Amino acid sequence: MSNLRTDQTLTASPQPIKLTPEIIRTTEKNISASLVRISTRSSFFATLALFARFQVSDKVPTAATDGRHIYVNPQFFGSLTVGQQDGLILHEVLHDALLHVTRRGSRDPKLWNVAADIVINGIILRDGWVLPEGGLRDSSKEHLATEEVYDLLMRQAEKIEIQVEMQDLLAPGSGEPSGKESQGEGKEAQAKGRKGDKTSKLKEEIEADWRNAMEQAKMIAKSSTWGKFPGSMAREMAHLQPTKLDWRSYLWRYLTHTPTDFSGFDRRFMYQGLYLEAIAGESVRVQVAVDTSGSIDNEAIVAFVSEVRAILEAYPHLKCDLCYIDTQIYGPYALTHDSHLPPPEGGGGTDFRPFFEHIEKNTNGYETQVAIYLTDGWGDFPDYAPSIPALWVVLPGGRDVEQFPFGETIRLTLGDG
Repeated sequence: MSNLRTDQTLTASPQPIKLTPEIIRTTEKNISASLVRISTRSSFFATLALFARFQVSDKVPTAATDGRHIYVNPQFFGSLTVGQQDGLILHEVLHDALLHVTRRGSRDPKLWNVAADIVINGIILRDGWVLPEGGLRDSSKEHLATEEVYDLLMRQAEKIEIQVEMQDLLAPGSGEPSGKESQGEGKEAQAKGRKGDKTSKLKEEIEADWRNAMEQAKMIAKSSTWGKFPGSMAREMAHLQPTKLDWRSYLWRYLTHTPTDFSGFDRRFMYQGLYLEAIAGESVRVQVAVDTSGSIDNEAIVAFVSEVRAILEAYPHLKCDLCYIDTQIYGPYALTHDSHLPPPEGGGGTDFRPFFEHIEKNTNGYETQVAIYLTDGWGDFPDYAPSIPALWVVLPGGRDVEQFPFGETIRLTLGDG
């Protein structure tokens, strides 16, 4: 699997020392020294680190975080060089600041930890810092967001051998490995249920604190002369809000094209809880393209088709033309909210131009239109932007957002949120 390395060398001593006040003070002093070094090199990272709460602990073999506290093993920390100490501190701080503890959702805790470590270590190493020997590294994935790396790891056929003892993402606010939270049954599971509201509130507090920290860090980085915002974090930052394609919110701007488009409430859809204004003046047509080229596997096709169904169900008013496309168009198929979707066709190369040529030939001045292209982003673009708004919905691991020549771009997450 590419050049993935595991945390096998990040092991604590087989004979852990007993925590004493002197050991705790020494470790706290070393952590403070590390924070000072970080502050002289990067205003952005230094600001984030100021929001972290460090605690010396012999309960973790190396270092770990529950989103609120960062636990540092004094014996392991003391064995590192000063550069490695700085890298380790940054590793845990970035886990917190990027909400890796609370962003996991229902994903597998261990594999999520692997994905998060790949992203974090990539950010740190590409910015010129160093890490303890043996950390996870996969240069083919580290530029992606954690959700994307997780999805790609889940879809790999080969087994991933990981030293799970080195898991450093703990259950929110608990100081316990997050994998433990799914092991309880009976009375333990009931106790979990009673704590559900408290846990939810704690997650909200953690996320609010770190979003505030991130905003302050970005503002300070913009105004400082050293340690600018690291560009390697841009893709991960885009995922700090859960990735959910809310088609009703996105398409609403086209339904409300002008103030004269409405004539009271359409009571036919009140039973759905929509309470939609009826569109009197002009209709809205959504042109949807689903990439069915050879690079799109069955799981991605299923995800794309699910999004098409969600588009159709967003507003019963919508008219939708669906095209399956590789290098040629299969369709278009005229669909409404109660239509059965035709089976996908394709399997060849990827060319985006036929779809946009089709749109230009069929655009008229009587309808508001929007184009939605579900793809991995790898293909030939047209030379000119279309005359209607375009939205690219891109798979994990697909083309970078900055490389799309026109339109809006959002990332589709296949795993559970």
